[in-house]
Amino acid sequence: MSHLDPVSASEIEAVLRAALQPEFVSVTDDSASHVGHAGSSGALSGTHFSLHVRGDCFNGLTHVKRHRLVYDALRDLMPRGIHALAIQAEPTQSTS
Repeated sequence: MSHLDPVSASEIEAVLRAALQPEFVSVTDDSASHVGHAGSSGALSGTHFSLHVRGDCFNGLTHVKRHRLVYDALRDLMPRGIHALAIQAEPTQSTS
């Protein structure tokens, strides 16, 4: 895969599974619904994603630290055109 190819939801999912070993991960490409918005490149895929990931790696971490783990895992994919990530990162244990 070329560094110029747009990122796919399945590629993001594979990277998150390898890096974070979550018990659950779901990735949706929302790019088509953002065409024409500010910051949109006009691409129908590969720019805007919704992520839902749950794993032990998030246990005991703040909301910000959970998001940082996700961004760190995806750091090599970000330059390939990802503009926005809507992240829902959940611990497997309650933080109460």
